[in-house]
Amino acid sequence: MTVQQIIDKMIEKTGVTPLPYDKTCDHLMTGDPNQKVTKIVSTFMATVAVIRKAAEIGAELIITHEPTWFTGVDDTEWLAGDAVYEKKLALIREAGIAIWRFHDHMHRDVNDGIFLGFDLETGWDRYRMSPEECPALHGGKHFSGFYQLPQTTLGTLAEFLKERFAMPTIRIIGNPTMPVERVALMPGGGSLGLGSEHMPMDWMRSMNLDVILCGEVTEWTLPAYVRDAYQLGLAKAIVILGHERSEEWGMKHLAPWMESITGELPVIFVDAREPFQYR
Repeated sequence: MTVQQIIDKMIEKTGVTPLPYDKTCDHLMTGDPNQKVTKIVSTFMATVAVIRKAAEIGAELIITHEPTWFTGVDDTEWLAGDAVYEKKLALIREAGIAIWRFHDHMHRDVNDGIFLGFDLETGWDRYRMSPEECPALHGGKHFSGFYQLPQTTLGTLAEFLKERFAMPTIRIIGNPTMPVERVALMPGGGSLGLGSEHMPMDWMRSMNLDVILCGEVTEWTLPAYVRDAYQLGLAKAIVILGHERSEEWGMKHLAPWMESITGELPVIFVDAREPFQYR
C-alpha cells in the first residue's frame, strides 16, 4: 500500500466527509504520498525520539495525532532558518519517513478514537453514559466522555490513573477522601472549554459531576472554580492528566481499528510519553 492509499482508507473508515484541505490540520507533513509502506508507527506526537524509533524499526509512515511543527496548524513559514526545525526535518528525510496527522477526522468520527482508546486502556467502556443520559451535550458528541463509576474516592481514582498511565506524579484539586461516582473525561484541549471558558464548569453543574479528568488547564478558570468549591466544603474535584496522557491511548489502540485497512501490515505503537521531567 502507498501512503496516500492508507490515508484515503482511514478517512473513509471514519465515515466523515473528507474535510477541505484548508479546513483541516490532517495533512501529510513530510514524505511522498506515493511512497510504499511496509510498516507503520502510530503515536500521539512525532517527537524526535519517536522518529528515531520509527527509523530503527524500519517504518516508512508515522501516523501522529498532534503537531509535528509546534503549532496547531503545523505551519512552517515562521520556522525558516530555525535550528530545531532544520535538524528535525533532516532527521526525518534521512530516515525516509512520511508523517501524516490524523486529528480532525479522528475526533469527528461518531466513535471518537481518542475516547475509545481511553476506554480500552481503563476498562471503563461499560461505565460510559449514553448520549440520552447527558443533556449537557445538547446533541453534541465531541469531547464528551461521561462515566458513572462504581463508588470510589478521589484519592483511589487518582492512584488508579497514575498507575495505569505510568505517571510519575499526578495533580489533583479536591479532598482525596471525597466519594466519587460521576466523572467526565475532557482530554487534550477539551478541558479548556473549546472556545467557552465556562463550559467545563457548566458541565460540572448540569451533569452533577464529582470529578473532571483534564488534559490542558488554564489555572484561573476550571482549577480556580474547583479549588473554591473544595475550600467551601463542596465535593468537587479535578484530576489533571495533561494533554499527552489523556489522548495517547487512542493512538495506542489504533492498530486494531486499522486492521480492515492494512491487513497484515504491521502498525506499531510508539509512546510519545509526557513532555515533562519531574524532580
